[in-house]
Amino acid sequence: MIGLAFGLLAVVALLLAALPAVLTVFNLRVFTRAPAAVSTQVSVLVPARNEAAVIERLARAVLASRSVDLELVVLDDDSTDDTAAIIERLARDDARVRLVRGSPLPAGWCGKQHACWQLAQAATRDTWVFLDVDVSLAPDAIARSVSFLDASPAALVSGFPRQATGAFLDWLLLPLIHFVLLGFLPLARSRIDNSPGLAAGCGQFFITRRAAYQRTGGHAAIRASLHDGITLPRAYRRAGLRTDVFDASDITTCRMYTSNRDVWKGLSKNATEGIGAPATILPFTVLLAGGQILPPALVALGLATGWRQWPAWAIPVACLACLCTYLPRFLEASRFGQSLTSALAHPFGVAVFLAIQWVALARRLLGLKTSWRGRSLAPQ
Repeated sequence: MIGLAFGLLAVVALLLAALPAVLTVFNLRVFTRAPAAVSTQVSVLVPARNEAAVIERLARAVLASRSVDLELVVLDDDSTDDTAAIIERLARDDARVRLVRGSPLPAGWCGKQHACWQLAQAATRDTWVFLDVDVSLAPDAIARSVSFLDASPAALVSGFPRQATGAFLDWLLLPLIHFVLLGFLPLARSRIDNSPGLAAGCGQFFITRRAAYQRTGGHAAIRASLHDGITLPRAYRRAGLRTDVFDASDITTCRMYTSNRDVWKGLSKNATEGIGAPATILPFTVLLAGGQILPPALVALGLATGWRQWPAWAIPVACLACLCTYLPRFLEASRFGQSLTSALAHPFGVAVFLAIQWVALARRLLGLKTSWRGRSLAPQ
């Protein structure tokens, strides 16, 4: 009886692990990089709140862009450091730089969405790049990203940068951004089926046109959201416009967090509008725990006990399930320059990731707020 239970668990583990493994293999073929750059005009729009430590680095990288006639518009969102002063100094030296001072945050708005909405009103070009300050750019990044938009039938495209890590939790968890995207979203289908449920994006790097943004309502349509990476593409799709994603790991790098505490808070902030939402957390817990934690646990248990009481046929099934667990992470480590040791720690990373989702949901149900960038936040 115990042997049969082990066998059934191995079969379930294989089925749950095979889904993201197979999908990742197919998705890696269509998750393309941006094409060669062509000359273009663009407004680069950057919301900034207390970013004095990194804003000049970003601004100089943007201004060094090739094959693009650009303006750099930075919105200072009530910073208490030298963010505004740094941009004002750069603007005196380069006419392409402009500082916009943000207006007070209205009730019902998330700070980033309000900042991006104001940037949209200030833009003078018709092609826009919304960029987070913690993104590092190659000189051809902006032009190539606009080329991807030009070549795509989509009205909003989003690049996924390579995620730079330093603290333990971002080393452990941030590679899961690519794992979840490529393991659970059928990219080919999402390009022909415009359902909002198939929308995806990365809030660090969006490219769109003025007319499409205005048609959807832009960031005003998602004013209360804390997770524009999901909600802005959904708003476009609800308006009948297509969205797409591309691999920006060769032209952009992002260092989102600098401490373990910020990693936990940052992922918690977005959780309940994604995997940690009430409607999705149970299915994803089954998928992730059953397909990414259970297979290595079964193999470890089998090795520790010498596979006693296991049916002979169940041993290769459990081993194949474990292979399917690790296959996507090692493929992604090779493609996106991720840590191999982080890939080895994948089951532990998934367990921590699921814990963040459940804690975030519990806080939401209890009505507890968190804070980010000095503001109190209440997930919607």
